[in-house]
Amino acid sequence: MANPTLIDLVLWVISGWLVIGFLGILTLHKFTFVARVLFPLGGVGGLILALLALRSLNSGVDENRTLPIGLPQLIFHLRLDALSSFFLLVLGVVIFGVSIFSAGYFRNSAGTAPGLLALEFHFFIASMALVLISDDAYVFMVAWESMAMSSYFLVTANHKMPKIRAAGFLYLLVAHIGAIALLLSFGVLQANSGDYTFSNMRIQSLSPFWASVAFVLAVFGFGAKAGILPLHIWLPEAHPAAPSPVSALMSGIMLKIAVYGMLRVSFDLLHIHLWWWGVLLLVLGLGTALFGVIFAAVQSDMKRLLAYSSIENIGLLFSAMGLALLFYSYGMNTIAALALTACLYHVAAHAVFKSLLFLVTGSVLHATGERNLGRLGGLIRFMPWVAWLAFIGVLASSGLPPFSGFVSEWLLLQSFLFTPSLPQPILNMFIPVATASIALTAALAGYAMVKFFGVVFLGQPREEKLNHAQDAGLFEKIGMVWLAVVTLLLGLLPNLTIDLMEPVMRVLVGQGLAGESKSHGWWLLTPISIERASYSPVYFLIGIATAIAFTFILVRILYHARLRRSAPWAGGHAWTNSRMQDTAEGYGQPIRQVFEPFFSMKRQLPKPDDLEPKYEVIVSDKFWEGLYMPVVRLTEFLSALVGRLQRGRISIYLLYSFITLIFLLLLVPGVKI
Repeated sequence: MANPTLIDLVLWVISGWLVIGFLGILTLHKFTFVARVLFPLGGVGGLILALLALRSLNSGVDENRTLPIGLPQLIFHLRLDALSSFFLLVLGVVIFGVSIFSAGYFRNSAGTAPGLLALEFHFFIASMALVLISDDAYVFMVAWESMAMSSYFLVTANHKMPKIRAAGFLYLLVAHIGAIALLLSFGVLQANSGDYTFSNMRIQSLSPFWASVAFVLAVFGFGAKAGILPLHIWLPEAHPAAPSPVSALMSGIMLKIAVYGMLRVSFDLLHIHLWWWGVLLLVLGLGTALFGVIFAAVQSDMKRLLAYSSIENIGLLFSAMGLALLFYSYGMNTIAALALTACLYHVAAHAVFKSLLFLVTGSVLHATGERNLGRLGGLIRFMPWVAWLAFIGVLASSGLPPFSGFVSEWLLLQSFLFTPSLPQPILNMFIPVATASIALTAALAGYAMVKFFGVVFLGQPREEKLNHAQDAGLFEKIGMVWLAVVTLLLGLLPNLTIDLMEPVMRVLVGQGLAGESKSHGWWLLTPISIERASYSPVYFLIGIATAIAFTFILVRILYHARLRRSAPWAGGHAWTNSRMQDTAEGYGQPIRQVFEPFFSMKRQLPKPDDLEPKYEVIVSDKFWEGLYMPVVRLTEFLSALVGRLQRGRISIYLLYSFITLIFLLLLVPGVKI
């Protein structure tokens, strides 16, 4: 091919990942080669993919390609447009950091052969990229199921542990139920035409009823993959079970693939947009966000805390999508573009800072062997690199300026605050409540992140072995620094990021925000007009740096110079130890008390004669007990009932056949016995 197009180059990158995976099979147990060569090569592929996607966004040209593979009459149709390019950009940026980190993270005794792990890892990222450039339902579902299967094997990498196998099974079960809903949705979208290409679906004129059926099925299918309430049950189990780089990819990228699918169906494939679709997404998103952040605040396991935090952020994304869809259905394209910009900005921001935080937990887990917050503490002394990089991720996740999380959440709040009068009076009453819910979610997210960082890195070590913890290795540091730098740049350069989103906005809602943001310079973010609201991250950073410098000079130089040091007074200073520090359970106690109806709690009290009493609270999900356990019990009952019919005797089976034949003869009309 003399002049390969951008989509051809993207396909080469995907093919390169598959080749890297098969090289892992050929070098199955050569750990050094797999870790030091194959994983960094995969990271380079991610960086190349990000550059290709960036070029595609700047060119604004859609590219199509068909591949003569697949089943007869079902060839692969592929398309690279603005929406897929944006998500490919995010995918490539995260993959580079996670792959470089993985080169120093994985150990030779991880439960799966190193080469097989490399195959699963690169097959996973290749299938995610293929989902993003799919242009028909067939290739989309092939890539979607490949993504589910490869991620299942990665989740169960340490398959010798029963809990990990159970978490993997639950994840795979929910993923396949969601896939069935997506198949049905695509079946409705093609409108009995027999043509499953997305270009055909775009020209179909479905009635409001059938369009709503397709939309609701898509919400169920993509919501199952994203972790929307009440389809979230797999996420807090699978993320802690998976290796930390896999958790980073699943939380940072795979959940966003579901967001991409929802955007593709809602704004691209469906030709009509009903106002109640936006309300449905908004209600589901707000409920999911509140649920996730409340459960995150009471967790005592590092990875489960981050998993519930991911549920919260997915809820924010669905809320932004719902708001954009609501405005778009009423022709309010400017406000719809603002809400959709907030959604896409949070896609990029959350993908980067949550991947960073999961990598941080991986470094802590390797250094200490602990995930339980109650056995950690004081690690900033022994792991300063990891601690300060975690601090950047925590600030971004808390939605504090000048980091990326603040920009996306600020844009989302502006979308609510700028809301004009809507034709439905009940919606005008609902919007302020939704705004308050977003503000509460943001505050609780900061609470949960303070708990995460404070309990893990501050104070005194709660276990003796923590005094021997080692900082992250070179490859791990490079991967985390990359993600931390991108997090900071997303916070400091919001206008440049919004400029990249402009082609996506024009494709989905016909209008963007780049024109207004450019008119006031790259340093000042003005979503609608400077009279209404504006934010300058650069000025904010200068103000923070000035305040820190002034405080340092005032306290450390001027004030401490006049201090006289002496022995402390008898206030218990000499007997202070780590057991006197606030625990993860104690930190979450106010949240448990305020939101007690959300939880199902079991308390384990210490024995009266215990010299070192320990108090533990086990918080479980009421959805699991109230919604899923009845289904499990019914399934077990039906299975036992069917098992009784299988007696293993040929005479019994012949009797079943005879009874069935008589039954059919009696039911079929026109048949005389």
